[in-house]
Amino acid sequence: MKRGLVLEGGGLRGLFTAGIIDVLLENNITADGMVGVSAGATFGCNYKSKQPGRTLRYNITFKDDPRYMGLRSFLKTGDWVGSEFCYHTLPRELDVFDNETFEQNPMEFFLVCTNVDTGEAVYRKIDSFDDHNLEWLRASASMPVVSKPVCIDGYRLLDGGMADSIPLAYLQSQGYDRNIVVLTQPHGFRKKRPAIYPLMKIALRKTPKIAEAMANRHIMYNAQLDYLAEQEKKGNTLLIYPEDELPIGRIELNEEKMRNVYNMGRTACEDRLDEIKKFYAQ
Repeated sequence: MKRGLVLEGGGLRGLFTAGIIDVLLENNITADGMVGVSAGATFGCNYKSKQPGRTLRYNITFKDDPRYMGLRSFLKTGDWVGSEFCYHTLPRELDVFDNETFEQNPMEFFLVCTNVDTGEAVYRKIDSFDDHNLEWLRASASMPVVSKPVCIDGYRLLDGGMADSIPLAYLQSQGYDRNIVVLTQPHGFRKKRPAIYPLMKIALRKTPKIAEAMANRHIMYNAQLDYLAEQEKKGNTLLIYPEDELPIGRIELNEEKMRNVYNMGRTACEDRLDEIKKFYAQ
């Protein structure tokens, strides 16, 4: 049996996930492999590096730094999230990512990006976060419209959530047969086509495959929710999700809300610790 962990994205909603993985770390609950999408990757990597508290800490510490994310960064660089600051300066100098522990931890770590030229998912196994692989991490979380495509290894890449929002099937294809899936939307949620899609289509006219992926994302996402439900009934998948809609926007850097969402994740995990331990032990 190979135990897997699947982490959905969702921007700052991912602090719910951060709360969950911190509780898992504090209770020595480990997986054999994990896959993260967007914020699920950028926050989830701290599970493999065994750094509880790091995700919440750096988001609060740098939330007001114009180099971190916001309109100033977007106007200056074309990226809402400051690429050099967030993916190189911060993890190397300011809140150091423990790459040594990450490398030594046998847990497999995968992330998901979207190919700008095909609209299809691109998967990457990460064994070490050198500067090259940090760019893959950045690509996985580079939101369309407010991010430039990340050019790496012959690809042009953006946020993985457009092509594979909840990559349970992918992790199963890698041999993981008992998986916990962390969602950032409540039970019963169904995605709708965004009302502003006509405007997004104009904004994405230079990347038509991304526009197409965005137009069809709700169909893909809802089909994945149906698949999750099927797998849960079979007993090979455990779903963890917030009880209600998380009270924070994807790019909302409000400290009180960030702490609240993080603590909601901690509570959701603490309330189900015995169930989680039994699930991974079977």
